[in-house]
Amino acid sequence: MNTNKQKLIRRLKIIEGQVRGLQKMVESDKYCIDVITQTSAIKKGLSGVEDILMESHLGHCVINQIKNGQTDKATKEILKVYQLKRK
Repeated sequence: MNTNKQKLIRRLKIIEGQVRGLQKMVESDKYCIDVITQTSAIKKGLSGVEDILMESHLGHCVINQIKNGQTDKATKEILKVYQLKRK
């Protein structure tokens, strides 16, 4: 998780900068398509963060739940993550 944690922090800092830039764009009345392009980049960045978190959770937490006989809990969490990603 430590390597993933570093990746997540790096990506979140990038997203933070993008959001600050987006705010400045809106404040200075930048062209709508440019603002939309930036919001799309931010969403893509957040999706990447979700992917890292999901991979880590499924690869570690859910596997440990299954190994410890908590298959119902593991199944519920897998379904919850699946439903969240579909939104």
